[in-house]
Amino acid sequence: MSDSAKSENARTFTPALGKGWLTPFYDAAIALLTREEAWRGALVRAAALVPDDKVIDVGSGTGSLLRELMASCPPTDLAGVEPDPDALAIARRKFGDASDLIRWHNGFLDTLSLPKGWRPNKIVSSLVLHQVPLKQKRLILEQISALLAPGGMVLIADYMHQESPLMRKLFRITVQQLDGREDTQPNADGIIERHLQDIFEDAERLQVFQTATGAISLWCATKKGAGN
Repeated sequence: MSDSAKSENARTFTPALGKGWLTPFYDAAIALLTREEAWRGALVRAAALVPDDKVIDVGSGTGSLLRELMASCPPTDLAGVEPDPDALAIARRKFGDASDLIRWHNGFLDTLSLPKGWRPNKIVSSLVLHQVPLKQKRLILEQISALLAPGGMVLIADYMHQESPLMRKLFRITVQQLDGREDTQPNADGIIERHLQDIFEDAERLQVFQTATGAISLWCATKKGAGN
């Protein structure tokens, strides 16, 4: 089962690999076991950043996705939201002097305070929603929708519906052993896809990646209502 930890504002979260003491090994584990280069690269390409974009990475973890997004378009305005101070410390070290170019927020998405006039037109998230409680999954997606500028896009790469017996088994013996079944099983049953289709427009699966830890799906959707 996963271990819960507390953020600076005393709310609990599940650490990156289910247990806080495993956080320093997160990057190596994800690279080795999840075909990270394939799915993360696909997400960055789908984001297709341009210099005027304003982007939030929800659950930015150790900063790997933010770093690739920055490399794809250095002038882009990027923000990272992460409740785990240990993961955030790794991310800052990873960026080095460039860390000051990122708008870091050590907390949850609903505690994020944005500068006046700063509104994201793209929001991304990877390997986060499978770790949060059932009710929070939809709330986070609704918060993403509320934050997005009109016509904004969300990209989610995560463990979602595990369609084949092999993927379900691999997911069960790896991810669910670390993160527990209560939070992860709704993802395996397809809850995230249903929420995306309900909350956003034009929700579609771009790709699915079979890995040693189960299937990781990449979904894209846009904010409902051009005038919102």
